[in-house]
Amino acid sequence: MITPENIKQYQEQGYLVVPNLLSQTEIANLKKETAAIFRGQRGHIEGMVDVDDNEPDEEVLKKYVAIHFPHKISKVIHNSLFHRNIVDILTKIVSPNMKCMQSMLFVKAPGKAGQSWHQDEYYIPTRDKSLIGVWIAIDDATVENGCLWIIPGRPGYIMPRVKNSSPEYADVDTIDVSPYEKKKIPVEVKSGSVVFFNGYTLHSSLRNKTKDNFRTALVNHYMSAESMLPWDQDGHLPPTEDLRDIVLVAGEDPYAYKGTVDANKPYLRPEVLKIKTEL
Repeated sequence: MITPENIKQYQEQGYLVVPNLLSQTEIANLKKETAAIFRGQRGHIEGMVDVDDNEPDEEVLKKYVAIHFPHKISKVIHNSLFHRNIVDILTKIVSPNMKCMQSMLFVKAPGKAGQSWHQDEYYIPTRDKSLIGVWIAIDDATVENGCLWIIPGRPGYIMPRVKNSSPEYADVDTIDVSPYEKKKIPVEVKSGSVVFFNGYTLHSSLRNKTKDNFRTALVNHYMSAESMLPWDQDGHLPPTEDLRDIVLVAGEDPYAYKGTVDANKPYLRPEVLKIKTEL
């Protein structure tokens, strides 16, 4: 049950952590599906390597960082977009009308780098600042294996990107968060927990420094259905005032008359990330 205090925290601090939102049975199914996806059992994605049937799942997953849009090829991931507990919270902290435009399945293996400081709205622009990330912990997330770090709050603007020099991050650029050094907090959560964070909220993750612990997470992005989505998928799609490659998960879609399209295709995330950067 979400409380008025929960809603206030999200509105003021830009994030909300909800423990045990998914059952361990659901988490086990997501783990099984993750292995199947990266084994190519849900369809071959460019860049995937051939896998021996006898090769352990852990060895297969070590070859990758993440896959974008897994809901396009996986019924399990697609169904997760509609998870009752998640949608119930989204409709209370964002809007009764919600749509999803992206899913990402991260398999941060031991030694893999994290993501630099960023604001999701920089990559996925909305007209009403309603973008929200839903970060589902499939494994326990700790400081050691590269959990999320958040700077509480919702800045009113998109901050400039600067060159990254930290080996902790896979990205070539980052945000200078030195003025907020004392505000950084690690978000350590158990599997089944979910972290909700606003598209303007600053967040990052560090390198997985463990030798044998994965930090697997499913991250889905949603926004209010009332807002159009002027997203060209980081230049991979033609410019648009309203990308209709969306999934309505709650309420009504005021733009349903436009229909939907299947524009985005699943792809593997590269080891070094260069998205929307001129650096």
